[in-house]
Amino acid sequence: VQLQASGGGLVQAGGSLTLSCAASLRTFNNYLMGWFRQAPGKEREFVAAINWSGYSTYYEDSVKGRFTISRDNTRKTVYLQMNSLKPEDTAVYYCAAGDDDKFYYGAHVRPPWYNYWGQGTLVTVSS
Repeated sequence: VQLQASGGGLVQAGGSLTLSCAASLRTFNNYLMGWFRQAPGKEREFVAAINWSGYSTYYEDSVKGRFTISRDNTRKTVYLQMNSLKPEDTAVYYCAAGDDDKFYYGAHVRPPWYNYWGQGTLVTVSS
């Protein structure tokens, strides 16, 4: 199983980036997909998640209204559209997949709940 994150880069504050995560999961639409980020010297933190159908989405408070998570099950890809970027958004962003059949409320913010992780893509926001 492989999750391949891409789309990171250097952007000025106020700018936008779209991250993509392509999955080799055979049953992609059985998985809730999440995005996490980790800044230097900090713990990995939850950013956003989307359930198998795309009907339910979850966001960390600091990104609500600026980031949008979406998925395309036919392409086995999850996206994170990031607008109005701030220097504090600078981090390595990781995508993750968790078995949606084993979801319980709050699981989506817990890294240990997820089954698979991508390698990360670096987002740097300059001031």
